[in-house]
Amino acid sequence: MLMKILGTVNRIMLLFLITFIVISCNTNNGQINTGDISLPPGFKIDLYADVPNARSMTLSENGILFVGTRNSDKVYAIVDNNNDFKADEVVVLASGLQMPNGVAIKEGDLYVAEVNRVLKYANIENTFRNSPIPEIIRDDFPTITHHGWKFIRFGPDDKLYVPVGAPCNVCLENDERFASITRMNPDGSEFEIFAEGIRNSVGFDWHPVTNELWFTDNGRDMLGDDIPPDELNNAPTIGLHFGFPFWHGKDIPDPGYGEGHTASEFSLPAQELGPHVASLGMRFYTGNMFPAEYKNQIFIAEHGSWNRSEKIGYRITLVRLQGNTPISYEVFASGWLKGDYVSGRPVDIQQLPDGSLLVSDDFAGKIYRISYSN
Repeated sequence: MLMKILGTVNRIMLLFLITFIVISCNTNNGQINTGDISLPPGFKIDLYADVPNARSMTLSENGILFVGTRNSDKVYAIVDNNNDFKADEVVVLASGLQMPNGVAIKEGDLYVAEVNRVLKYANIENTFRNSPIPEIIRDDFPTITHHGWKFIRFGPDDKLYVPVGAPCNVCLENDERFASITRMNPDGSEFEIFAEGIRNSVGFDWHPVTNELWFTDNGRDMLGDDIPPDELNNAPTIGLHFGFPFWHGKDIPDPGYGEGHTASEFSLPAQELGPHVASLGMRFYTGNMFPAEYKNQIFIAEHGSWNRSEKIGYRITLVRLQGNTPISYEVFASGWLKGDYVSGRPVDIQQLPDGSLLVSDDFAGKIYRISYSN
């Protein structure tokens, strides 16, 4: 009898162990094999660095990569000492910050965006190992954390562009800074709203020929799986309104705010993207490593849907332009999503001097390098 009981216990323990292993193997724990990523012929992807919660990226003049985070309090410096495209050091240069997602470099200084303030770390290449103390550039942005994390970049006009996301799924706020992209001088002066009606932009870049601003925008939730689309927008001048919360995509009035409005009131998307793909970082490709057909085309990091019955996104897409007009929207890199299993979530794209592209992944805590050879 004792042996039968022990045998039963052992079988139960074995079954429990097998179940634990199966659950562990199928948990979305961010384990990624770069060999699972599909790319066009001639392209390959390699691991560049392990960086917990890696989000927005910016590159210094001497090749130090600075990386912000959202679900962390840290900003990192990534150093490739021997130029072999593998990180040799991952240094925490700052901690104790609130959603320090945005990072940008200007004349050797690192700018970091928290929820309600922008900081400047002077002479960052020479100070990042020494816990530098920042200067506060502005600390009067809204404190609401819903869409409060920020992507920042300096434009060709030398101004720092700072988006302020809507503090909601869909709403109309009295504070006109919400649902906008703002800009200011590097010292925080001459603050103004550049564009409005933007629910939440977490990535933008300037066309290398026209110098016009292009940006991604995340569509609202709770209208079903297939609407509205995310958007790729073009803002050639200051003062344009891109529809939120009244209008979504090219032809979708909001059920709560759209009454009495028409599409003609707003600047409509240059390209509709997939619904709920969570389009974040985007870059015009200006390098010479990739084939000529990729020159001045737009790469977009799609973080992936969180509330869709069938997941979508979790990939890098490519928008091809003819002149200043999108002519196609296609998948460039995929494989972070296999069925319902998620191994990674692309966030931002950064071009290296050799023409290869870095891609950050906050879910797996990785930065990858995409390169090309004949």
